Amino acid sequence: HVQLVESGGGSVQAGGSLRLSCIASGATHMSSFCMGWFRQVPGKGREGVATIANDGTTDYADSVMGRFRISKDNAANTLYLQKNSLKPEDTAMYYCAADLVVTGPLSPDEYKYWGQGTQVTVST
Repeated sequence: HVQLVESGGGSVQAGGSLRLSCIASGATHMSSFCMGWFRQVPGKGREGVATIANDGTTDYADSVMGRFRISKDNAANTLYLQKNSLKPEDTAMYYCAADLVVTGPLSPDEYKYWGQGTQVTVST
């Protein structure tokens, strides 16, 4: 059973940076998994932010392109999201997700395993 634990959220002023981490456990070959970051605000559905396939291919939402960077340390079973030039509209609960086979990387419906989330708040 795959378990995902996020960390690194917090409060930051607009223009600032944060790095989120997600530690994965419970599977022999986490490097085989497609993983991603998603976010959700109250009253709205979960949206894809950035994903990384098992071959290293990345996908980003248009709203974060050029500001966020996803990376993965397979040896440490850890997924990262470096977030720069943060905006108030980036305020959300951020979730880490993983699955072995994903055909639509930024679609939350594609992922079976989810973390509990970490809150990010960006103030003006």
